[in-house]
Amino acid sequence: MNFFQVVIEAFRSMSANRLRTALTMLGIIIGITSVVLLLALGDSMQRFIGKELEALGTNMLFISPGGNRAAAQRMRAGAAPALTLADAAALNSLSSLSGAAPALQGGFKLAVGNETASNTVHGVTPAMFKIRNWKMELGSVFSEADVRAASRSVIIGHKVADQFFYKMDPLGKYIRIENVAFQVVGVLHGEGKQVDGPDLSELVLVPITAARAHLIRNPFPDNVHYVVAQGRSDGNLLDAIEDINETMRDRHHIKFEEPDDFRIDNLASFAETAGKISAGIAALLGVIGAISLVVGGIGIMNIMLVSVTERTREIGIRMAIGAKPRNVLLQFLTEAVVICLAGGVIGIAIAVGLAAAITATGKFEVMITLSAVIVACGFSSLVGVFFGFYPARRASRLLPVDCLRYE
Repeated sequence: MNFFQVVIEAFRSMSANRLRTALTMLGIIIGITSVVLLLALGDSMQRFIGKELEALGTNMLFISPGGNRAAAQRMRAGAAPALTLADAAALNSLSSLSGAAPALQGGFKLAVGNETASNTVHGVTPAMFKIRNWKMELGSVFSEADVRAASRSVIIGHKVADQFFYKMDPLGKYIRIENVAFQVVGVLHGEGKQVDGPDLSELVLVPITAARAHLIRNPFPDNVHYVVAQGRSDGNLLDAIEDINETMRDRHHIKFEEPDDFRIDNLASFAETAGKISAGIAALLGVIGAISLVVGGIGIMNIMLVSVTERTREIGIRMAIGAKPRNVLLQFLTEAVVICLAGGVIGIAIAVGLAAAITATGKFEVMITLSAVIVACGFSSLVGVFFGFYPARRASRLLPVDCLRYE
């Protein structure tokens, strides 16, 4: 028989025992569905993490006061680590940075009429909007004049706007922050978790001078909580970190043998670590799916061994009329592969449907990639060959005389 006749005969054999074939395929279907869906989930998770980190800006650097344990000894000795407006100005002048902006923050009670909520309020400068790539949905960013005048202006995220000014234009309205009235001058566009605070849609931003004058009482008025710096897109971020380190140590008069009294957090390192973790999780999900596929393959081996036993007389007749051992081997091996491929197609279809259902919820996007489909089809074929070879080889080594006398 040629190859096409072998395939047709395999389908005839499968249709002769439909229930058994369906149960055999079920293991492969579950395995292929698991492999494709888990690979897609792992890939989607990597893309989601990459997208979130890209939105935060991987060339961002966060400079905050405090270092290791030795720095704490400096604090107890009276040299408390701190960042100042002058530090931010010095960093802003570095050629390896495209900008640096100081910030204050604190938790406060917000109120509009009878509606109240607790939120983190950030005192920032206009430069922060450019560095963090914050866009405006309504209104405009407060100006340097507002900062110099300590203007009681506030910019809010759209979730805060919806909470306090539902179906209303928030511009020009007032929000009381710790009973101090601030006028809404803008609403931020978009949403997404921020490294140094809540979601972008939940941010509450005021001029840094207004935060210091009306909200955050500090005996050292020039101190800030942290500084956000942005490395140049055409520069080396490690060089920028080195420049920041040298500038800060020089400004804080830190001796060579003394530890830093500040910390530099690099979002690029966070992105690299997150990428490694997500890749590891994706590989683990693929292995879990492969295990379920191997279990389905063992089921195929068992059923094929039963099939060889049931069809012993058929094998004897075929070999008696001229079929060679390799023909019998090819016949049973083809049946195993066809079962796996048929189960694979059904499993891929189910995985696509489940991925579409997950994506339709709007919470997480799952995309079935061509590579995942190719891997699943190839793996299912290998499972069919691997687990079908032993039963097929056993059938091909039977003696025609023994087969014809088999009851």
